[in-house]
Amino acid sequence: MCKLTRKNNYLIIATVCLLLILVFIVYMSGQTDTQNPDSSLSIEEQNNAEDNDNDGETTEIYIKGSDTILPVSLAESAAFMELYPKDNIIVIGGGSSLGIASFIEGEVEIAMASRKIKDSEIESAMEKGIDPVETVIGWDGIAVIVNKNNYFDSLTIEQLKKIYTGEVSNWKELGGKDEEIEVLVRDTSSGTYAFFKEHVLEDEEYTSTAVTEPNTEAIVQTVASDSAAIGYIGLAYADSSVKMLGLENSEGIFHPEQESILKGKYPLARPLQYYTNGEPEGDVDKYIDFVLSEQGQAIIKKIGYLPIN
Repeated sequence: MCKLTRKNNYLIIATVCLLLILVFIVYMSGQTDTQNPDSSLSIEEQNNAEDNDNDGETTEIYIKGSDTILPVSLAESAAFMELYPKDNIIVIGGGSSLGIASFIEGEVEIAMASRKIKDSEIESAMEKGIDPVETVIGWDGIAVIVNKNNYFDSLTIEQLKKIYTGEVSNWKELGGKDEEIEVLVRDTSSGTYAFFKEHVLEDEEYTSTAVTEPNTEAIVQTVASDSAAIGYIGLAYADSSVKMLGLENSEGIFHPEQESILKGKYPLARPLQYYTNGEPEGDVDKYIDFVLSEQGQAIIKKIGYLPIN
């Protein structure tokens, strides 16, 4: 009995040792996984994650301004924050003028503008120690839209000017139906409002009968439901509910399409830009670099605007 008990003791001890070894192996394996949670990611993704871990506290970047650029910045910021979770980007619309005014007051890091900053705005900025630096992030063509049942497929810039200054107030004066033209405009804070006034009205005043819409979506909705309405919008907002007019000149009729815009044929093409205080630095520079990258430019194209390259 004594010999049998010793053998049993040896077996028990050996079994316990094996169990301890197995527990140790499992424990070390768990430690390795904890130390390298991104082992399934690519090297580039792991590096990005490591950079984020070393960034410290969350950084907030405020972007404000153009409703035309708003959908771009929302999409860009969402993609950017997936890569850099510790960078929190807050994007606000309201119009180019509002964005630039907030930028001048030092309330935001980036102003979105669908028009160039004015000399008076630059002077105000410099007085407050703000040095506006422009970065073009994409291109847009302002689309002139009418109801799908409208007689016209194209207009000249001269005809547009007559409509928007009130010289022409009925579609029959241009050869269309006997309908009073419902002229739709954006509010004065809109960069599109200012660009259209400069390049179509040649800085004359809009007709006093024009209806001011609060945003671009409202213009699209009104034109879609009103057979006599006409409006202007950023290219990305155009959809199948309305008709985009061609713009006619001595060289032909041109639509707000990539080829005509990039070749300078479409008369209402314009750059879309960000303004920063001096050359962008730190996280602001990292974000703008992302927007200008291949991935960022693909987002601009997907939204409905044109990349810069």
